[in-house]
Amino acid sequence: MKDNSNHKNIAPNQKSPNKKSFFNFEKKLGRGILIKYLYRELFYYFMICFAFLFVVFFANQILLIGEDMLSKRAPFNDVLKIMLYSMPAIIAQSAPFATLVGFLMCLGRMSTDNEILIFRASGFSFKSILFPVLILGMAISLVSFFVNDYLLPLGTIKYNQLYRSIMKSNPTVVLEPNSVKQIGDSTVVIGNVEGEKVSDIIFFSQNSAKEESIIVAGNSTLTGAKNEGVLLQLDMNDTILTTIKSNNKQDYDVLKSSRTVLNIFDSTFTGGYGKSPREMTFIDLNKELKIMEANPNTDATRLNTWRMELYKKFAIPFGSIFFAFLAFSIAFLFGKHNGLTMGLFTGIIICVLYWAMQISGQLLVTRVNLDSFWCIWIPNFLIGIVGALLSILLLRK
Repeated sequence: MKDNSNHKNIAPNQKSPNKKSFFNFEKKLGRGILIKYLYRELFYYFMICFAFLFVVFFANQILLIGEDMLSKRAPFNDVLKIMLYSMPAIIAQSAPFATLVGFLMCLGRMSTDNEILIFRASGFSFKSILFPVLILGMAISLVSFFVNDYLLPLGTIKYNQLYRSIMKSNPTVVLEPNSVKQIGDSTVVIGNVEGEKVSDIIFFSQNSAKEESIIVAGNSTLTGAKNEGVLLQLDMNDTILTTIKSNNKQDYDVLKSSRTVLNIFDSTFTGGYGKSPREMTFIDLNKELKIMEANPNTDATRLNTWRMELYKKFAIPFGSIFFAFLAFSIAFLFGKHNGLTMGLFTGIIICVLYWAMQISGQLLVTRVNLDSFWCIWIPNFLIGIVGALLSILLLRK
């Protein structure tokens, strides 16, 4: 019988023309799923660490300020606003540290659970795993930079305006019994405080004429502003003013008064230069720096300090990308056993060291007047160098 079917004969070893393309599609689909999984896990651990650090910084800084202001009968709504305006600073501070700890914990856990072996068996090299880590680190840096450059100045302006308003209506918020405070260029020693009454108070200051002044007063009263531009007014009794020449300690003047009124101006808190660097975006701050550089009478220390604030706007938020790079190499080199625990403790130690270097760098700028660029960027450069060396060691394995 004749076979009238229309089926074509296919050789036994002949492959279907769509089989290879289907295999490639399936392979790409599998790699895409693994990449999405890696992004999801990294972001998940980052958010956990960010929430933890945010709560720690918030409780350690903002809640204590709010509690102190409420105890001095500041309006509850104003205290809530003060806490809200302080949040951008906490977010900018938490993001880089959360990137390091979160990425270390995530990649360390994946290494311990042999999930990285699945990535390697699916054709992923360490370089291809590094790429998503750096992409997410850069995304966190950009968001953190926006918060640090836009929301932080806005929050600082609102915070300062509201805090000055609270001080004018309720000046007792600045008084802490038996404490030492920095008000402008003066160091103030405060005795016992009961309401607006201060048992004794001492001012230490140095003016532009290189003269050191010491004001000692007995019972004093702190009141709100009564004149334009005056933030607070201190009415002091039994006052002794001693003025000493800095270049000649033997040359001094002593004045005694039964009553002295000391005005604390708004410029005391602004530095007398309008907006502070924390109240400016990097564009505005850069313009102000150019004006200062063009002025030959600009104080070198002040210029260096303002440059430091400009570098901080970039160094702190973009620390996330350096931390992501470091976390990648540490997790895969040392996270094969107990990677989650190793990532947590290693991350905390590195964060403390990084924070100490940042604080030390700022002190070297403000007190020793060292170059602000290197003082602020050296911690990031060190993180990047260590991360590069460990990555080379990892890729050679």
